[in-house]
Amino acid sequence: MADHAVSDDPQVQAQLDRLWSLSPGADVLGLERITRLLERLGDPHRALPPVFHVAGTNGKGSTCAFLRAAMEADGKSVHVFTSPHLVRFNERIRISGQLIGDAQLSRYLERVLDIAEGVNASFFEVTTAAAFLAFAEHPADACIIEVGLGGRLDATNVLTDPAVCGIAQLGIDHQAFLGDTLEKIAAEKAGIAKAGAALVTQRYPETLHPIMQAAADAASTLWINQGEGWDAAVYRNRLHYRDDLGRLDTPLPRLAGAHQVQNAALAFAMLRHQDAVPLPEAALKAAPLWAHWPARLQRLEHGPLLAPLPEGSTAWLDGGHNAGAGEAIGAYFTADRLEGQKLHLIIGMLANKEVDAFLAPFAGKIAHIHALPVPGHEHHPAERFAAIAGQWGIGCTAHAEPGESIRAVTNAAGGTPVKLLIGGSLYLAGEILRLNEQLPD
Repeated sequence: MADHAVSDDPQVQAQLDRLWSLSPGADVLGLERITRLLERLGDPHRALPPVFHVAGTNGKGSTCAFLRAAMEADGKSVHVFTSPHLVRFNERIRISGQLIGDAQLSRYLERVLDIAEGVNASFFEVTTAAAFLAFAEHPADACIIEVGLGGRLDATNVLTDPAVCGIAQLGIDHQAFLGDTLEKIAAEKAGIAKAGAALVTQRYPETLHPIMQAAADAASTLWINQGEGWDAAVYRNRLHYRDDLGRLDTPLPRLAGAHQVQNAALAFAMLRHQDAVPLPEAALKAAPLWAHWPARLQRLEHGPLLAPLPEGSTAWLDGGHNAGAGEAIGAYFTADRLEGQKLHLIIGMLANKEVDAFLAPFAGKIAHIHALPVPGHEHHPAERFAAIAGQWGIGCTAHAEPGESIRAVTNAAGGTPVKLLIGGSLYLAGEILRLNEQLPD
Protein backbone atom coordinates (compact mmCIF):
# COMPACT_ATOMS: atom_id res chain seq x y z
CA MET A 1 0.00 0.00 0.00
CA ALA A 2 1.39 3.41 -0.95
CA ASP A 3 2.92 5.31 1.96
CA HIS A 4 2.24 8.92 0.95
CA ALA A 5 5.22 10.23 2.91
CA VAL A 6 5.84 13.96 2.79
CA SER A 7 8.41 16.21 4.40
CA ASP A 8 8.57 19.85 5.45
CA ASP A 9 12.20 19.88 4.32
CA PRO A 10 12.41 20.79 0.60
CA GLN A 11 15.52 18.64 0.01
CA VAL A 12 13.92 15.56 1.54
CA GLN A 13 10.68 16.24 -0.33
CA ALA A 14 12.59 16.49 -3.60
CA GLN A 15 13.96 12.99 -3.05
CA LEU A 16 10.56 11.64 -2.00
CA ASP A 17 9.14 13.06 -5.24
CA ARG A 18 11.86 11.24 -7.16
CA LEU A 19 11.04 8.07 -5.28
CA TRP A 20 7.37 8.23 -6.25
CA SER A 21 8.30 8.70 -9.90
CA LEU A 22 10.67 5.71 -9.92
CA SER A 23 8.94 3.16 -7.69
CA PRO A 24 5.73 1.21 -8.24
CA GLY A 25 4.27 2.89 -5.16
CA ALA A 26 3.05 -0.38 -3.66
CA ASP A 27 4.20 -3.31 -1.55
CA VAL A 28 6.14 -5.68 -3.80
CA LEU A 29 7.62 -8.67 -2.02
CA GLY A 30 10.83 -10.31 -3.19
CA LEU A 31 14.57 -9.94 -2.71
CA GLU A 32 15.68 -9.43 -6.31
CA ARG A 33 15.26 -5.64 -6.46
CA ILE A 34 16.72 -4.87 -3.02
CA THR A 35 19.65 -7.16 -3.83
CA ARG A 36 20.35 -5.25 -7.06
CA LEU A 37 20.13 -1.91 -5.26
CA LEU A 38 22.54 -2.99 -2.54
CA GLU A 39 24.99 -4.48 -5.06
CA ARG A 40 25.14 -1.11 -6.82
CA LEU A 41 25.82 0.54 -3.44
CA GLY A 42 28.65 -1.86 -2.53
CA ASP A 43 26.58 -4.23 -0.38
CA PRO A 44 26.39 -2.07 2.76
CA HIS A 45 24.18 -4.68 4.46
CA ARG A 46 27.27 -6.88 4.76
CA ALA A 47 29.09 -4.21 6.79
CA LEU A 48 26.59 -3.54 9.56
CA PRO A 49 27.17 -3.76 13.31
CA PRO A 50 25.63 -6.85 14.94
CA VAL A 51 22.01 -7.12 13.76
CA PHE A 52 18.94 -7.95 15.84
CA HIS A 53 16.26 -8.88 13.27
CA VAL A 54 12.64 -8.75 14.50
CA ALA A 55 9.46 -9.98 12.79
CA GLY A 56 5.87 -10.53 13.92
CA THR A 57 2.29 -9.52 13.24
CA ASN A 58 1.97 -7.46 16.42
CA GLY A 59 4.57 -6.39 18.94
CA LYS A 60 7.67 -6.30 16.77
CA GLY A 61 8.05 -2.53 17.09
CA SER A 62 7.66 -2.68 20.86
CA THR A 63 10.18 -5.52 21.02
CA CYS A 64 12.61 -3.32 19.09
CA ALA A 65 11.99 -0.54 21.62
CA PHE A 66 12.86 -2.87 24.53
CA LEU A 67 15.99 -4.09 22.74
CA ARG A 68 17.11 -0.53 22.17
CA ALA A 69 16.33 0.47 25.76
CA ALA A 70 18.40 -2.38 27.19
CA MET A 71 21.40 -1.61 25.00
CA GLU A 72 21.28 2.12 25.61
CA ALA A 73 20.93 1.55 29.34
CA ASP A 74 24.40 -0.01 29.12
CA GLY A 75 25.75 2.93 27.12
CA LYS A 76 25.70 1.15 23.78
CA SER A 77 25.17 3.08 20.53
CA VAL A 78 22.36 1.59 18.47
CA HIS A 79 21.10 2.04 14.91
CA VAL A 80 17.37 1.33 14.47
CA PHE A 81 15.25 0.78 11.36
CA THR A 82 11.47 0.59 11.87
CA SER A 83 8.31 1.24 9.89
CA PRO A 84 6.00 2.88 9.23
CA HIS A 85 6.69 6.37 10.51
CA LEU A 86 3.97 8.24 12.35
CA VAL A 87 4.61 11.92 11.62
CA ARG A 88 8.03 12.36 10.01
CA PHE A 89 9.71 10.03 7.54
CA ASN A 90 12.90 10.46 9.61
CA GLU A 91 11.41 8.25 12.37
CA ARG A 92 12.21 5.17 10.30
CA ILE A 93 15.98 5.61 10.62
CA ARG A 94 17.86 6.20 13.87
CA ILE A 95 21.61 6.61 13.71
CA SER A 96 23.23 5.90 17.07
CA GLY A 97 19.87 6.40 18.74
CA GLN A 98 19.08 9.75 17.12
CA LEU A 99 16.53 10.35 14.39
CA ILE A 100 18.32 10.92 11.11
CA GLY A 101 18.51 14.61 10.26
CA ASP A 102 16.92 16.07 7.15
CA ALA A 103 20.24 16.84 5.45
CA GLN A 104 21.52 13.30 6.03
CA LEU A 105 18.25 11.75 4.99
CA SER A 106 18.08 13.65 1.72
CA ARG A 107 21.68 12.70 0.90
CA TYR A 108 21.14 8.99 1.54
CA LEU A 109 17.91 8.89 -0.42
CA GLU A 110 19.63 10.73 -3.25
CA ARG A 111 22.52 8.28 -3.32
CA VAL A 112 20.15 5.32 -3.54
CA LEU A 113 17.89 6.92 -6.12
CA ASP A 114 20.86 7.93 -8.26
CA ILE A 115 21.69 4.26 -8.82
CA ALA A 116 18.11 2.92 -8.84
CA GLU A 117 17.23 3.41 -12.49
CA GLY A 118 15.78 0.28 -14.05
CA VAL A 119 15.39 -1.60 -10.77
CA ASN A 120 11.74 -0.61 -10.26
CA ALA A 121 12.32 -0.69 -6.52
CA SER A 122 9.45 -0.07 -4.12
CA PHE A 123 9.21 2.72 -1.57
CA PHE A 124 10.20 0.34 1.21
CA GLU A 125 13.10 -1.15 -0.72
CA VAL A 126 14.64 2.27 -1.39
CA THR A 127 14.13 3.23 2.25
CA THR A 128 15.74 -0.02 3.40
CA ALA A 129 18.75 0.51 1.15
CA ALA A 130 19.16 4.08 2.44
CA ALA A 131 19.01 2.87 6.03
CA PHE A 132 21.57 0.12 5.46
CA LEU A 133 23.88 2.56 3.70
CA ALA A 134 23.63 5.02 6.59
CA PHE A 135 24.19 2.31 9.19
CA ALA A 136 27.23 0.92 7.38
CA GLU A 137 28.86 4.35 7.27
CA HIS A 138 28.35 5.19 10.95
CA PRO A 139 29.92 3.11 13.73
CA ALA A 140 27.63 1.63 16.37
CA ASP A 141 27.53 -1.29 18.77
CA ALA A 142 24.38 -2.82 17.29
CA CYS A 143 21.62 -2.57 14.67
CA ILE A 144 17.98 -3.29 15.37
CA ILE A 145 16.11 -4.05 12.15
CA GLU A 146 12.32 -4.45 12.09
CA VAL A 147 10.80 -6.52 9.30
CA GLY A 148 8.46 -4.47 7.14
CA LEU A 149 6.02 -7.10 5.85
CA GLY A 150 6.15 -10.83 6.44
CA GLY A 151 9.74 -11.99 6.66
CA ARG A 152 10.86 -14.48 4.02
CA LEU A 153 10.49 -12.03 1.11
CA ASP A 154 10.74 -8.78 3.02
CA ALA A 155 13.46 -6.40 1.84
CA THR A 156 15.23 -6.60 5.21
CA ASN A 157 15.74 -10.34 4.73
CA VAL A 158 18.81 -9.76 2.59
CA LEU A 159 20.62 -9.71 5.93
CA THR A 160 22.91 -12.74 5.94
CA ASP A 161 24.58 -12.81 9.34
CA PRO A 162 22.36 -11.45 12.14
CA ALA A 163 23.31 -11.91 15.77
CA VAL A 164 19.83 -13.21 16.61
CA CYS A 165 16.36 -13.33 15.06
CA GLY A 166 13.12 -12.83 16.95
CA ILE A 167 9.43 -13.25 16.12
CA ALA A 168 6.73 -11.61 18.23
CA GLN A 169 2.99 -12.33 18.24
CA LEU A 170 1.50 -13.98 15.17
CA GLY A 171 -1.93 -13.17 13.80
CA ILE A 172 -3.98 -12.74 10.65
CA ASP A 173 -3.00 -9.59 8.73
CA HIS A 174 -1.82 -8.66 5.22
CA GLN A 175 -3.55 -11.77 3.88
CA ALA A 176 -3.12 -10.67 0.26
CA PHE A 177 0.65 -10.94 0.67
CA LEU A 178 1.17 -13.56 3.38
CA GLY A 179 -1.77 -15.96 3.10
CA ASP A 180 -5.06 -16.31 4.91
CA THR A 181 -4.14 -18.89 7.56
CA LEU A 182 -1.95 -18.66 10.63
CA GLU A 183 0.16 -21.53 9.28
CA LYS A 184 0.96 -19.67 6.05
CA ILE A 185 1.72 -16.47 7.91
CA ALA A 186 3.97 -18.31 10.38
CA ALA A 187 5.95 -19.82 7.52
CA GLU A 188 6.52 -16.37 6.01
CA LYS A 189 7.63 -14.86 9.33
CA ALA A 190 9.92 -17.81 10.10
CA GLY A 191 11.69 -17.16 6.82
CA ILE A 192 14.03 -14.75 8.62
CA ALA A 193 15.84 -17.70 10.27
CA LYS A 194 19.57 -17.70 9.54
CA ALA A 195 22.45 -20.05 10.26
CA GLY A 196 24.36 -19.16 13.40
CA ALA A 197 21.59 -16.94 14.78
CA ALA A 198 19.10 -18.35 17.25
CA LEU A 199 15.45 -18.03 16.18
CA VAL A 200 13.70 -16.80 19.34
CA THR A 201 9.91 -16.68 19.41
CA GLN A 202 6.95 -16.07 21.66
CA ARG A 203 4.50 -18.82 22.60
CA TYR A 204 2.56 -20.21 19.62
CA PRO A 205 -0.14 -22.85 19.18
CA GLU A 206 1.26 -26.36 18.85
CA THR A 207 0.02 -26.51 15.25
CA LEU A 208 2.71 -23.96 14.38
CA HIS A 209 5.57 -25.79 16.09
CA PRO A 210 6.46 -27.99 13.07
CA ILE A 211 6.57 -24.88 10.88
CA MET A 212 8.96 -23.06 13.20
CA GLN A 213 11.12 -26.15 13.69
CA ALA A 214 11.29 -26.76 9.94
CA ALA A 215 12.41 -23.17 9.32
CA ALA A 216 15.10 -23.46 11.98
CA ASP A 217 16.27 -26.80 10.60
CA ALA A 218 16.42 -25.43 7.04
CA ALA A 219 18.59 -22.57 8.30
CA SER A 220 20.74 -24.88 10.44
CA THR A 221 19.95 -22.96 13.58
CA LEU A 222 18.15 -23.41 16.91
CA TRP A 223 14.51 -22.55 17.52
CA ILE A 224 14.12 -21.23 21.08
CA ASN A 225 10.44 -20.80 21.84
CA GLN A 226 8.58 -19.45 24.83
CA GLY A 227 7.40 -22.26 27.06
CA GLU A 228 10.39 -24.48 26.36
CA GLY A 229 13.55 -22.44 25.82
CA TRP A 230 12.39 -19.51 27.94
CA ASP A 231 9.34 -18.19 29.73
CA ALA A 232 8.02 -15.15 31.56
CA ALA A 233 5.14 -14.23 33.83
CA VAL A 234 3.91 -11.44 36.07
CA TYR A 235 4.01 -12.09 39.83
CA ARG A 236 3.44 -9.47 42.52
CA ASN A 237 3.70 -6.64 39.99
CA ARG A 238 7.09 -7.75 38.70
CA LEU A 239 8.18 -9.37 35.45
CA HIS A 240 9.76 -12.74 36.14
CA TYR A 241 11.80 -14.20 33.29
CA ARG A 242 13.67 -17.51 33.17
CA ASP A 243 15.77 -19.54 30.76
CA ASP A 244 18.69 -21.98 30.93
CA LEU A 245 20.98 -19.12 31.97
CA GLY A 246 18.95 -18.38 35.08
CA ARG A 247 16.22 -16.07 36.29
CA LEU A 248 15.62 -12.36 35.88
CA ASP A 249 13.31 -10.17 37.96
CA THR A 250 12.48 -6.72 36.52
CA PRO A 251 9.92 -3.92 36.87
CA LEU A 252 6.83 -4.14 34.70
CA PRO A 253 7.07 -2.25 31.40
CA ARG A 254 6.20 1.41 31.34
CA LEU A 255 4.49 0.77 28.01
CA ALA A 256 0.82 0.15 28.76
CA GLY A 257 -0.91 -3.19 28.32
CA ALA A 258 -0.36 -6.71 29.60
CA HIS A 259 0.90 -7.74 26.16
CA GLN A 260 3.99 -5.57 26.63
CA VAL A 261 5.25 -7.99 29.26
CA GLN A 262 5.64 -10.62 26.56
CA ASN A 263 7.32 -8.16 24.18
CA ALA A 264 9.83 -7.15 26.86
CA ALA A 265 10.45 -10.79 27.68
CA LEU A 266 11.05 -11.61 24.00
CA ALA A 267 13.66 -8.85 23.92
CA PHE A 268 15.31 -10.37 27.01
CA ALA A 269 15.30 -13.80 25.37
CA MET A 270 16.88 -12.43 22.21
CA LEU A 271 19.57 -10.61 24.16
CA ARG A 272 20.37 -13.66 26.29
CA HIS A 273 20.64 -16.00 23.30
CA GLN A 274 23.35 -14.12 21.44
CA ASP A 275 26.90 -13.15 22.30
CA ALA A 276 27.71 -10.35 19.85
CA VAL A 277 26.47 -7.62 22.23
CA PRO A 278 26.84 -8.81 25.83
CA LEU A 279 24.83 -6.87 28.40
CA PRO A 280 24.85 -6.90 32.20
CA GLU A 281 21.70 -7.85 34.11
CA ALA A 282 21.33 -4.24 35.23
CA ALA A 283 20.73 -3.13 31.64
CA LEU A 284 17.94 -5.68 31.18
CA LYS A 285 16.34 -4.56 34.43
CA ALA A 286 16.38 -0.95 33.24
CA ALA A 287 14.83 -1.68 29.84
CA PRO A 288 11.16 -2.02 30.88
CA LEU A 289 11.17 1.49 32.31
CA TRP A 290 13.32 3.06 29.59
CA ALA A 291 11.45 1.77 26.56
CA HIS A 292 9.17 4.17 24.72
CA TRP A 293 7.12 3.41 21.61
CA PRO A 294 4.54 6.00 20.51
CA ALA A 295 0.95 5.24 19.44
CA ARG A 296 0.81 2.05 21.48
CA LEU A 297 -1.74 2.75 24.22
CA GLN A 298 -0.04 6.11 24.50
CA ARG A 299 -1.55 8.57 26.95
CA LEU A 300 -2.07 11.79 25.03
CA GLU A 301 -1.17 15.15 26.45
CA HIS A 302 -3.64 18.03 26.72
CA GLY A 303 -2.27 19.54 23.51
CA PRO A 304 -3.96 21.72 20.88
CA LEU A 305 -6.12 18.93 19.44
CA LEU A 306 -7.42 17.71 22.80
CA ALA A 307 -7.71 21.15 24.39
CA PRO A 308 -11.54 21.25 24.08
CA LEU A 309 -12.03 18.09 26.17
CA PRO A 310 -13.42 18.56 29.69
CA GLU A 311 -10.81 18.92 32.42
CA GLY A 312 -9.92 15.56 33.90
CA SER A 313 -10.49 13.64 30.67
CA THR A 314 -8.13 10.81 29.71
CA ALA A 315 -7.22 10.00 26.11
CA TRP A 316 -5.29 7.06 24.71
CA LEU A 317 -3.87 6.59 21.21
CA ASP A 318 -3.14 3.22 19.59
CA GLY A 319 -2.38 2.39 15.97
CA GLY A 320 -3.34 -1.30 16.27
CA HIS A 321 -5.55 -2.50 13.42
CA ASN A 322 -6.01 -6.29 13.45
CA ALA A 323 -7.67 -8.95 15.60
CA GLY A 324 -4.63 -9.51 17.83
CA ALA A 325 -4.22 -5.81 18.46
CA GLY A 326 -7.93 -5.48 19.22
CA GLU A 327 -7.68 -8.23 21.83
CA ALA A 328 -4.67 -6.61 23.50
CA ILE A 329 -6.15 -3.12 23.52
CA GLY A 330 -9.59 -4.32 24.60
CA ALA A 331 -8.09 -6.29 27.49
CA TYR A 332 -6.35 -3.14 28.73
CA PHE A 333 -9.64 -1.35 29.28
CA THR A 334 -10.85 -3.17 32.35
CA ALA A 335 -13.80 -2.00 34.41
CA ASP A 336 -11.39 -0.65 37.03
CA ARG A 337 -9.44 1.36 34.44
CA LEU A 338 -12.63 2.78 32.95
CA GLU A 339 -13.91 3.68 36.44
CA GLY A 340 -17.47 2.81 35.61
CA GLN A 341 -17.47 4.74 32.33
CA LYS A 342 -17.49 3.63 28.72
CA LEU A 343 -15.05 4.72 26.07
CA HIS A 344 -15.73 7.25 23.38
CA LEU A 345 -14.04 5.69 20.34
CA ILE A 346 -12.60 7.81 17.53
CA ILE A 347 -11.57 5.44 14.76
CA GLY A 348 -10.39 5.26 11.17
CA MET A 349 -9.23 2.06 9.47
CA LEU A 350 -7.69 1.19 6.14
CA ALA A 351 -9.99 -0.57 3.70
CA ASN A 352 -7.94 -3.79 3.77
CA LYS A 353 -8.35 -4.25 7.54
CA GLU A 354 -11.03 -6.39 9.18
CA VAL A 355 -13.15 -4.02 11.23
CA ASP A 356 -15.29 -6.68 12.93
CA ALA A 357 -12.30 -8.71 14.12
CA PHE A 358 -10.57 -5.63 15.51
CA LEU A 359 -13.61 -4.21 17.29
CA ALA A 360 -15.08 -7.44 18.70
CA PRO A 361 -13.13 -7.21 22.00
CA PHE A 362 -14.59 -3.74 22.63
CA ALA A 363 -18.22 -4.90 22.75
CA GLY A 364 -19.88 -3.46 25.85
CA LYS A 365 -17.04 -0.99 26.48
CA ILE A 366 -17.93 1.73 23.95
CA ALA A 367 -20.34 4.61 24.55
CA HIS A 368 -20.27 6.04 21.01
CA ILE A 369 -18.24 5.54 17.82
CA HIS A 370 -16.87 8.56 15.96
CA ALA A 371 -15.77 7.53 12.46
CA LEU A 372 -12.93 9.29 10.63
CA PRO A 373 -11.33 8.96 7.21
CA VAL A 374 -7.64 8.08 6.96
CA PRO A 375 -6.32 10.88 4.74
CA GLY A 376 -4.41 9.75 1.66
CA HIS A 377 -5.46 6.12 1.98
CA GLU A 378 -8.39 3.92 1.03
CA HIS A 379 -10.39 3.48 4.20
CA HIS A 380 -13.60 2.03 5.54
CA PRO A 381 -16.57 4.40 5.22
CA ALA A 382 -18.46 5.60 8.29
CA GLU A 383 -21.34 3.28 7.36
CA ARG A 384 -19.12 0.30 8.15
CA PHE A 385 -18.68 1.46 11.73
CA ALA A 386 -22.32 2.49 11.98
CA ALA A 387 -23.37 -1.09 11.22
CA ILE A 388 -21.36 -2.36 14.18
CA ALA A 389 -22.63 0.43 16.40
CA GLY A 390 -26.17 -0.57 15.46
CA GLN A 391 -25.48 -4.15 16.51
CA TRP A 392 -24.22 -2.88 19.85
CA GLY A 393 -27.14 -0.52 20.35
CA ILE A 394 -24.99 2.62 20.42
CA GLY A 395 -24.61 5.64 18.16
CA CYS A 396 -22.09 6.34 15.43
CA THR A 397 -21.24 9.75 13.99
CA ALA A 398 -19.16 10.49 10.89
CA HIS A 399 -16.64 13.33 10.95
CA ALA A 400 -14.47 14.90 8.28
CA GLU A 401 -11.38 15.45 10.43
CA PRO A 402 -10.08 14.81 13.97
CA GLY A 403 -10.80 18.25 15.40
CA GLU A 404 -14.46 17.87 14.53
CA SER A 405 -14.62 14.52 16.30
CA ILE A 406 -13.00 15.94 19.44
CA ARG A 407 -15.53 18.76 19.53
CA ALA A 408 -18.35 16.23 19.17
CA VAL A 409 -17.04 14.19 22.11
CA THR A 410 -16.73 17.39 24.14
CA ASN A 411 -20.28 18.49 23.36
CA ALA A 412 -21.67 15.08 24.27
CA ALA A 413 -19.77 15.08 27.57
CA GLY A 414 -21.51 18.20 28.87
CA GLY A 415 -18.54 19.10 31.03
CA THR A 416 -18.07 15.62 32.50
CA PRO A 417 -14.57 14.11 32.10
CA VAL A 418 -14.47 11.39 29.44
CA LYS A 419 -12.41 8.32 28.64
CA LEU A 420 -11.35 8.51 24.99
CA LEU A 421 -9.60 6.03 22.70
CA ILE A 422 -8.35 7.09 19.28
CA GLY A 423 -7.13 4.33 17.00
CA GLY A 424 -7.54 1.88 14.16
CA SER A 425 -4.60 2.99 12.00
CA LEU A 426 -0.99 4.03 12.46
CA TYR A 427 -1.49 6.59 9.70
CA LEU A 428 -4.36 8.17 11.63
CA ALA A 429 -2.28 7.95 14.82
CA GLY A 430 0.46 9.97 13.14
CA GLU A 431 -2.04 12.67 12.17
CA ILE A 432 -3.33 12.81 15.75
CA LEU A 433 0.19 13.24 17.14
CA ARG A 434 0.91 15.98 14.60
CA LEU A 435 -2.28 17.90 15.40
CA ASN A 436 -1.70 17.52 19.14
CA GLU A 437 1.93 18.64 18.74
CA GLN A 438 3.36 15.42 20.22
CA LEU A 439 5.99 14.58 17.64
CA PRO A 440 7.94 11.33 18.18
CA ASP A 441 11.58 11.97 18.99
